[in-house]
Amino acid sequence: MYDLSSKINTFYISHVVLPQVDQDRLHHKKNLNIQRLKDGLEEYNEENCTSYTVVEDCIQGSVAMYTVVQNEDKDYDIDVAIVFRKSDLGDKGALATRNMVANALQRKTKQFNAEPEVKTSCVRVKYADGYHIDFAVYRRCLENGEWKYEHAGSDWTERELKGLTDWFKTQNEASDGKLRKVIRLSKMFCKSRDSWKSMPSGLLQTVLCDEKLQDSYDRTDELFYYTMKEIVNRIETFTSVLAPVDNGRNLTPRQSDIQKMTNWKNRLKSKLEDLDILLKDDCTQVDALQAWYGFFNHDYWSEQVSESSAFSFAIAQESSVRLFNDTEQYIEDMFPVDIYHTVNVSCTVSGDGWRPKPISEFLSLLRKFLPHNFKIQCSITSTTVTYPYDVYWKVKNVGPEAERKNQLRGEIVNGGISIVEHSSFFGNHYIECYLVKNGICVARQRINVPIGRG
Repeated sequence: MYDLSSKINTFYISHVVLPQVDQDRLHHKKNLNIQRLKDGLEEYNEENCTSYTVVEDCIQGSVAMYTVVQNEDKDYDIDVAIVFRKSDLGDKGALATRNMVANALQRKTKQFNAEPEVKTSCVRVKYADGYHIDFAVYRRCLENGEWKYEHAGSDWTERELKGLTDWFKTQNEASDGKLRKVIRLSKMFCKSRDSWKSMPSGLLQTVLCDEKLQDSYDRTDELFYYTMKEIVNRIETFTSVLAPVDNGRNLTPRQSDIQKMTNWKNRLKSKLEDLDILLKDDCTQVDALQAWYGFFNHDYWSEQVSESSAFSFAIAQESSVRLFNDTEQYIEDMFPVDIYHTVNVSCTVSGDGWRPKPISEFLSLLRKFLPHNFKIQCSITSTTVTYPYDVYWKVKNVGPEAERKNQLRGEIVNGGISIVEHSSFFGNHYIECYLVKNGICVARQRINVPIGRG
């Protein structure tokens, strides 16, 4: 792989890791709101002749694991566990307990734009500047000399209070810090496009990054790249994720959770293809910089491209070099996908005096790459789908040259049984065909179209 480890490390330290001053701010907000809860409980108890008290609290999630990443929108999630005595709560149910916590918080957060929100697994307090604090509610009792904790979700469920944090610390230390680094970079990728909705939680990313960590690599770029490749393979095989603690509880119980995993896999797989250039012998520094820009979509990388000594001054002045429109669409975002039919698509190539030939024949003759300015025609030749059905096509240009020319494309369009394109510039491009019947994508096929340098 083309070695850009020094650039990746600079990106990681300067633009990924949350500065200590911001980490301190998160902890301050956590402490401030715990005190608000305690003060609100005092008023609640006086009015209702009760004696509920927070007997224990701890920070959880990404703040506890130090995997929070920089976020321009300041949309930081602070997870806090608060614990009550089971004997004090009596027969109070999980929802009633969360409502009580929300009531107590509401008394001391009247200056907020939104009231505390009671969710299935927590009570959320939102700041106007984007921060939000999730109070996970627990109760505890002493059994055989040890504390037993239960979480207030849809019902009271036994769960470890600090189990995930302790597990992560052990795994991260065993990897010599590589796990935390990969998780942070994964989170930056998942936050890299505003249009990317329904991406997996930090917990899901953490569990899979640990499961597939390729820690035999020491370079950060290789460590991250090969771990992400393994995650794609894993999700394509099995989408469910189990917790490493709490008796292996299912972290993806809902269809919406599975959809988030699918979205992550599809977007990650597509953007990893943009990094294929890094594995080519003729990859240049500018190619590598542009490829990482296409992956992370961060200004740091566009600045590196424009400043590269290998880039000519004339090209560096063109905004299209540094900025591109990421217009790629994914069939899973448009239709339910249930592939139980087949579709066969032929692809013929012609141009520069060559008669039309199957693309496989052209690639074998021309050292596995097509020349520029050739005509490419893809047509459906057969399918097991019975008519009527709709045909959709996707043309995706892959690689640094496509980014420089702002020609990534990737939109999915409704069309006929054939499509005509032309080989315009270098990259491992592809064309995909989808058949949609009764509102469901039931068949798909991809044709790879590698084009050589001009």
